Amino acid sequence: MLFTDRAAAGRHLGDRLAALAGRPDVVVLGLPRGGVPVAAAVARALDAPLDLCLVRKLGVPAQPELAMGAIGEDGVRVVDDTVVREVGVPPAALERVAEREQRELLRRAARYRGDRPALPVAGRTVVLVDDGVATGSTARAACRTVRARGAARTVLAVPVAPPDWTRRLAGEADELVALETPSGFFAVGQFYTDFAQLDDEDVIACLREAASGDGTERTGEPGETAEEAEAEAGVEVEAEAEVEAEVEVEAGPVRLAGHLTIPAAPAGLVVFAHGSGSGRHSPRNRYVAAGLHRARLGTLLFDLLTEEEAGERGNVFDTALLAARLTAATAWLRRRPDTRNLPLGCFGASTGAAAALRAAAEPGTDIAAVVSRGGRPDLAGPALPAVTAPTLLIVGGADPQVLDLNRQAQTHLTCENHLAVVPGATHLFEEPGTLDQATDLSRTWFTTHLPPPTAPENAKDPR
Repeated sequence: MLFTDRAAAGRHLGDRLAALAGRPDVVVLGLPRGGVPVAAAVARALDAPLDLCLVRKLGVPAQPELAMGAIGEDGVRVVDDTVVREVGVPPAALERVAEREQRELLRRAARYRGDRPALPVAGRTVVLVDDGVATGSTARAACRTVRARGAARTVLAVPVAPPDWTRRLAGEADELVALETPSGFFAVGQFYTDFAQLDDEDVIACLREAASGDGTERTGEPGETAEEAEAEAGVEVEAEAEVEAEVEVEAGPVRLAGHLTIPAAPAGLVVFAHGSGSGRHSPRNRYVAAGLHRARLGTLLFDLLTEEEAGERGNVFDTALLAARLTAATAWLRRRPDTRNLPLGCFGASTGAAAALRAAAEPGTDIAAVVSRGGRPDLAGPALPAVTAPTLLIVGGADPQVLDLNRQAQTHLTCENHLAVVPGATHLFEEPGTLDQATDLSRTWFTTHLPPPTAPENAKDPR
């Protein structure tokens, strides 16, 4: 099932939980931010009160997008010992992160609830709702939080989860409910048409609407604009696309099919280089691209080879040819009025990573930052020392051969660089939550290392 948005997913979830409707002992708690609109729809369906279960991810200090655990209210803490061990996080560093996130948890509690106390859950049936489960750290912390508060029964309910989620969370809740547990699960967002980032005001609006009981949406606090709330929340917002077009990229004598997305007020543009056997329709690259759009980064996903060229297996591994196509694509973007002044980054997967690095080493390509996901930078060979663009290498911890090749390649890079290991991820990042971590790492790298546009560009040219 592909859910239209979080509210629609909540309505379906409410139907599944209909046996709890009308019971006076039931309370619904949403996990901010994404779980709250889902929970609001469930609460309406069950005619139950709505509140929050506040939890915070504990991010690895050097890789804050990578969760090493989570904390909940009342001092509940969950630590992923595997991540802590593999990444090598010292106990003191873990404590510093936990203290910081505890302060943020208290800030959010005050902002979301104001002077209103949390709903009592002692002796009640608590339905915990999120928009999906990936690794399960925050869900585990939420279950332990409500148990500590004396809940008589706990139901953890989500629209989508990986097939093995019941094994991962066994014993954490009295009942586990998921509408879908697809075998192709690799990220929660892949099962939503609209999976826009939410801000604090979205959470407050859901709570106010539930409290009012009249279905009237209320947003914002007196004297506070949406922009101010957005700035305080410090979150990225889904950017409306100014250009969303199928294009033909000019690469010498050939024309290569591509898909160009330029958000309003773009901060930059990232060119994707797919791996062997893939193309512009790669579901994983499209998922990462959608994550970049939320930071107002445009993207170009295009086929590096023509259909005829792709039929010759040798071309798929011809990194010199693929790099030349990337160089041609950057030149094509520089000729377009709507992209010529945007800073350019390059995202490469598998063999595409080698092509991205070779292109970045070429003078005149103007590539300002590079990210490799599960890539083969070693195939860039002698070009590696010539790369000047800051480079991030993302590798799965369960992909030992490629991890070793990345470590070897990293020794030849003279530019600013970092190797980020995603624990438990194999080569394709198919494990639940791992592609989300890779997307977050990529978005942070590009937003940190791409310079600002040289001038605002408003022209539209979707040819």
